[in-house]
Amino acid sequence: MKLLRHGPAGAEKPALVDSDGKIRDLSGLVADIGGDVLSDAGLARIAAADLKTLPEVSPGRIGPCVAGTRKFICVGLNYSDHAKETGKAPPEEPILFMKATSAIVGPNDEVEIPRGSVKADWEVELGIVIGTRAKYVSEDKALDHVAGYCVVNDVSERAFQSERGGQWTKGKSHDTFGPIGPYLVTRDEVPDPQNLALWLDVDGVRRQTGTTANMIFGVRHLVSYISQFMTLEPGDIIATGTPPGVGLGIKPEPVFLKVGQVMTLGIEGLGDQRQQTIEAKD
Repeated sequence: MKLLRHGPAGAEKPALVDSDGKIRDLSGLVADIGGDVLSDAGLARIAAADLKTLPEVSPGRIGPCVAGTRKFICVGLNYSDHAKETGKAPPEEPILFMKATSAIVGPNDEVEIPRGSVKADWEVELGIVIGTRAKYVSEDKALDHVAGYCVVNDVSERAFQSERGGQWTKGKSHDTFGPIGPYLVTRDEVPDPQNLALWLDVDGVRRQTGTTANMIFGVRHLVSYISQFMTLEPGDIIATGTPPGVGLGIKPEPVFLKVGQVMTLGIEGLGDQRQQTIEAKD
């Protein structure tokens, strides 16, 4: 299933894309796309519904595809070809950092360039959406705790990230730095998350082209590994790293985002995003 949330920010309603590509309102069936709805039982209840009887909607704004996210966990340098472009050795264990949940916005919402920014950057990433509580899970059970997958743009400010005291979170957490969606695609529709094409353009110029096959640590390993350090809860998101082509890695000179540019990005089977950059708001 392709689940989504639509409507004004903070007042989104749950919906689903049916087999004909029509968007059907789920408000009469579930309160939102989050919590227990993300469990296997919750998703099965939606799948069992007669979708043709649900109201068709014209969604307007598409919101973040998941509600109630408590942790937004990111993985650094998780593509062998991206690690190479940064000049760093591939990590021996996953590099983890947190992105503020207040950075989460819809897939086509505007992205703010922070005040004082000189190195704003883009990163298309596969997002894992947790469906059921995961603590100390094994790799062979890891996918049982995954509701599905989504597109993430892990927008970053490299100067804040690396030149302001070494705190990656500073460069990752500005408001709007976490577009997710448009869809939460349930795991049954993604039989192999390690075989998905990713891409990102800036102003129509292709910047990133990659495949999740080049992940150093795959989805199963990441869910299991992270669950050894913290409990993963329904609605938590894991951004799994980015392929090469980020602005920081462009030769001979890095290229960074400025106000008035447009990012378009997507992942095979998971949908596309489009964001225009604007000046940061109060």
